[in-house]
Amino acid sequence: MTRTIAIVGGGLSGTLTAVHLMRRAVEADLKIVLINRSGLLARGVAYGTRSADHVLNVPAARMSAFEDDEGHFLRYAQTQEPGVQGGTFVRRGLYGDYLEWTLHQAQAQLTEPQRFEHRCEHVESLELTDHGTVLHFGQGSSLEADRTVLALGHFAPADPRLDDSTVLASTRYVRDPWRADALSRIGRDEAVLLLGTGLTMVDIALALEARGHQGPMISLSRRGLLPQPHRTGGAPPIGITLPDELLAGPPDLKHWLRIIRTQCDTLADQGIDWRETLASLRNATPDLWQRLDHRQRAQFLRHVQAYWDVHRHRLAPALNERLRALLKSGQLQVRAGRLQSLQAGEAGGLTAVYRPRGGHGATSLRVGHVINCTGPSTDLKRAREPLMQSLLACGQATPDKLGLGLATGDHYALLDAKGRPSPVLRYLGPFLRAQYWECTAVPELRRHAKALAEVLCAERLAALAH
Repeated sequence: MTRTIAIVGGGLSGTLTAVHLMRRAVEADLKIVLINRSGLLARGVAYGTRSADHVLNVPAARMSAFEDDEGHFLRYAQTQEPGVQGGTFVRRGLYGDYLEWTLHQAQAQLTEPQRFEHRCEHVESLELTDHGTVLHFGQGSSLEADRTVLALGHFAPADPRLDDSTVLASTRYVRDPWRADALSRIGRDEAVLLLGTGLTMVDIALALEARGHQGPMISLSRRGLLPQPHRTGGAPPIGITLPDELLAGPPDLKHWLRIIRTQCDTLADQGIDWRETLASLRNATPDLWQRLDHRQRAQFLRHVQAYWDVHRHRLAPALNERLRALLKSGQLQVRAGRLQSLQAGEAGGLTAVYRPRGGHGATSLRVGHVINCTGPSTDLKRAREPLMQSLLACGQATPDKLGLGLATGDHYALLDAKGRPSPVLRYLGPFLRAQYWECTAVPELRRHAKALAEVLCAERLAALAH
């Protein structure tokens, strides 16, 4: 009997998993059901935007959906926008179009088209059966599946932890900056507090600028670090050989950091940019992460992550120029400190109180709106997502111990509350960070999508052989 594989989530992870499964659907006797609630295929938070200001943070030449065909996306992009070159940082919306086109191409090549189905539904819960799962949708309908892949992407930012959180219900606080109407209430001349100084903050600051915003924008994070820019030109990495003592030595976070700094300094003396070292670390990062024990991983998150993120997740050169112009004009100000409270003002607006980094006093700001730009939340227990809450409540899923995402085992199996791998539930997406650290960008997720599809097909072929 044909095996049904349900994929919950139609963003990058779900789309690429479906594409790889469709390539072997007939051979493995599979039916693939791709489920997403928006109805927009291959979009998600990252690629659903249509704004020309929102561009990829990686050059076009390195954004192929397929590791064995690096020019796949570039060729598509050039058919849509002939001026695109390998080093171009293209619109994110164009990349969403590409993923949708890739999915439709795979579907068109199916010799038995009925083996793929797209359903626009909201999965609220699922239950395990003797042979698989039953997915329950928001309108009371359901679907039986032999295997279910949870391809859940990013969740909205988590609210700041405040002693008095009542103000967070105010329309002057914007929890999700990616909501379609997130900026619609903000007055042209009012002061805005942006919580966070990373890539999300840059996107929102530039979006406000594009809307003609004239008021001051104050960006606040604990360390006040801004993303580093990519080099202009978009040349591919040259391939630096990493030191043997990093790859083969004992797991020691402090020692590893010294090695990486020394490598960057040595190469700088040879005229080689530090970005080459970061690029060379990419493939080694999962192994290095898994060699660290819990204590050292926690140390990394506490002391190093903020610096890693601004160097690893970089900004397109054109956006960096606009960001620097906003900083130079003084319209955008970056401050380092910890938010302590938010209160509604008597004459409207909000009063934010924060403690500057390294200081003992408190500083107050009067602003019209506060926008949460802290980036996607990994605190699954606070996520406002019915399916995730249902999985956690039933013990079918559990957060990892460091709060980075979901606990998973071999072959992407979801671990339950007792640490047992599920035979029928798999996870693919950014919450694999707990296991691999690097799993939010296309080069990593495309590799995982292919590997998961191979696991599911091999499992099915082995069952057919018996």
